[in-house]
This record gives sequence, structure tokens and C-alpha cells, in this order.
Amino acid sequence: MSKILKYPFKLRTRINTFVSDGLDSFYTLGHGWNFVTCMFLCPGRSCHQKQQSLPARPVIPLVARISDQNSSGAPPMTIREKSRLDKFRQLLSSPSADLDALRKHSWSGIPREVRPVTWRLLSGYLPANTERREQVLQRKREEYFGFIEQYYDSRTDEPHRDTYRQIHIDIPRTNPLIPLFQQPAVQEVFERILFIWAIRHPASGYVQGINDLVTPFFVVFLSEFVEDDMENFDVAALPLETQRNIEADSFWCMSKLLDGIQDNYTFAQPGIQNKVKALEELIGRIDEDVHLHFCRYEVEYLQFAFRWMNNLLMRELPLRCTIRLWDTYQAESEGFSHFHLYVCAAFLIKWRKDILSIADFQGLLMLLQNLPTIHWGNEEVGLLLAEAYRLKYMFADAPSHYKR
Repeated sequence: MSKILKYPFKLRTRINTFVSDGLDSFYTLGHGWNFVTCMFLCPGRSCHQKQQSLPARPVIPLVARISDQNSSGAPPMTIREKSRLDKFRQLLSSPSADLDALRKHSWSGIPREVRPVTWRLLSGYLPANTERREQVLQRKREEYFGFIEQYYDSRTDEPHRDTYRQIHIDIPRTNPLIPLFQQPAVQEVFERILFIWAIRHPASGYVQGINDLVTPFFVVFLSEFVEDDMENFDVAALPLETQRNIEADSFWCMSKLLDGIQDNYTFAQPGIQNKVKALEELIGRIDEDVHLHFCRYEVEYLQFAFRWMNNLLMRELPLRCTIRLWDTYQAESEGFSHFHLYVCAAFLIKWRKDILSIADFQGLLMLLQNLPTIHWGNEEVGLLLAEAYRLKYMFADAPSHYKR
């Protein structure tokens, strides 16, 4: 495998994946090694026999399960969990929600039952005042579909053709192991959301990676209407008005998120360049052994951390973990920008033993592009966030600690 060259930053080039010897298509899947293993462990006739014996509904691999496997089997709610849920419901039912208290309780995870409304509030999409919520939702949903009527028919016109074409190519690559996202109705929703966002944000337009950022919102808002087996749920079976509401809410909440990190996606993506540089400086201070190991084998942070920043670790973690991670990001001030840096640092140091055991460039890049998080759930994400908070507490208010 050839050594990776330094990346020149070009507008719209896909440098968020490790492109070497045709491996990009596997990494684009996320957790590509799991996909490759499935491809090659049952060659020939035996594979065909296994396919014939599969049940009618596809078996979802662990990496693609949306629900946290730590709670699979729907165990009875513990007293502590019930108490937390009651506290959330109390906060949400007050005439004017105390957003500071809501953020405080959301930091350690939001109960599934109240996550949709809590995300709408914490993202700034929904007002704290209970009486105004329904009116705001109706107005914003109508506004979004007004954009659809105004702009969507122009997607094949010359000015927008390339944008729409790239979106159309990227959508099937979004969570390809989860049947939910391969449904035509869902892919059409994502195409509309991404195209309208790109049209309304000409400074950046559509950039590969933004397509991933729709999925957590879509899944969370869909969860209001689906209790089990969401991976296989037929979205087209929902009433049309419900489908439209999920789509509009996903658009507005994604837009709110991107408002805070739009410099990640403008020309030359300066936000990502700055964040990768900050990560390198931070690791150099908190774990000099790992940093020097990268230097020794000429591993550049941009070669693996670009994707971490561009996709907010969504290609490194199962979707269920991303949803839990975003509970905290929305509870944190500048969670998707500033706090994400410390999560990336904690995530990298989590694998320090594996990193230090590999003494060649190729092996290090293969590890960093395929970190084994397939079995992760809420517990692992909670530990990651706790370590990130510790690093933020130590370094965020003392930037000289990690400046060279």
C-alpha cells in the first residue's frame, strides 16, 4: 500500500477518507472492516447457502443497530432511570422550560421517551415557552416546505446540477448497513433537506460529510412514532403529515447545528484545519509518547482527524453512540465545535496502547481508520465523555498548556 501524500486542501475534494489501493469505498461505509469481513468469510457456495437461509427481514449487524445494545431486551426501568425520566418530564411540562436545568440533566444522557422534544429545545428550534411551541412548529414546518416549492424544482438546472448530483451520489452511502436509510422515501427526504440547505448557504454549499449530520436528527424524530425495530421500519407507512413534520424538524435542527460549525465547510474548510491543528497541539501536551510515535512514523493528524472533524466522529462510532454523544454536545456550550476537540483527544488516547504497539505507517493508518468500536454503547460513550470533560477542565481555560 502506497504511503499517503500530504493533502492539498482543494474545494470539495474528498479527503475525509483514507484513499489508498481502492480502500476508500470500504471506509466510506464506516466500520469498513466489518463489511469486508462479511464479504470474505463465506465465499462461494457456502455464502449462497447462508443467504438462502436468511429470514425475510434482514439481520442487522451490531454496528448498524440504532438502539443501544446495553439495553437490548427492554429490561425493566430502574428506579434511577424512572426518577430521571420524571425529572425531564417535569422540566418539559413547565410553562417556560428552564433550559439551563435541562442542559444540566441532559449532559449525562436524555431518556429516549423525551429525547425528541429535548433536542428541539436544546438546538434552539423550539421556544422555551410552552404556549408558543405549537405555533412555532407550524410556522417553521410551513416555511421549510415553502422552500421546497420555491427551490427544489431547480435542482436539475445548470447552476445547481452539480450540487444535486453530488447529493444524489452520497445519499445511498449514508449508513448503508441500515435498511431504514436505503428506503427510497427516506433517501428522497435526505435529498430535499441537503439540497435546500445548500441553496440557502451559498458560502459553503453542499460538502460531503454533511449528509451524515442529518441522520441522528431523523432517527430521533422518527423514534416518536416507532418503538422497536427502527432499522427495518417502513417510513412510507406513516401518515404523510407525520413524514413531513419529521423532515422539516430534521432540516431546521441540522441547520442550527451547522450554524455553529459552518467554517468547517466553507472554501478550503478552515474550521477543520484549525481543529486538526489544535488536536495535534493538545495531544502533544497530554500524551507526548503518542505524539512522538506519530512523528516517528510520519503519521500526520490530518490523515485521520480530518474525518473526525468533518463527520463529527460519525464514521468512527455506531449511530446509537452518536445519538448519545449528541445528547451531551447539545447540553454543552459550543458542544459541536469546542467540546468536540476534547472528545477527539479522549478518543485518540483511548487507543494509545494499540497505537504504541504498531511500528509502521501503514499499520497505524489502518488502525486509526478502523478503530474497533463495533460493541460500543452508552457505557463506553459515557466514559469517553467523562475523560473529555476532564481534559477540557484541565486545558480549555489554560490554552498555553497545549500551545507550542
